[in-house]
Amino acid sequence: MADDQDGRARLQVERTGQGVIVHVRGEMDIDHADRLRETLHAEVTRPQGHAEIVVDVTDLTFCDSAGLNALLQARLTAQGLGRRIHLHRPSRQMTRLLELTGADQLFPTTPT
Repeated sequence: MADDQDGRARLQVERTGQGVIVHVRGEMDIDHADRLRETLHAEVTRPQGHAEIVVDVTDLTFCDSAGLNALLQARLTAQGLGRRIHLHRPSRQMTRLLELTGADQLFPTTPT
């Protein structure tokens, strides 16, 4: 498991025999969205990677439009490669952001 801490937001990538999980913790805002974008891009485009990348947002306390944009960009890249992004346990704030923007229709989610 690779661990990357960047200010308030923390990302961990966990690769198992069954797939990959990107754990996102803390606050995902404009100061931290580039790191999320880079991490997701690396996982989505990994040669012979898994068809589904799970983004565990259980411990994500805040996400703004920059964080959402990083997720949406990763989704488009994944879709182009025949893969998909799955959100695991979005918080109330994250669920509201997805609903307000219509992005809730774009991501499969595992509810809290």
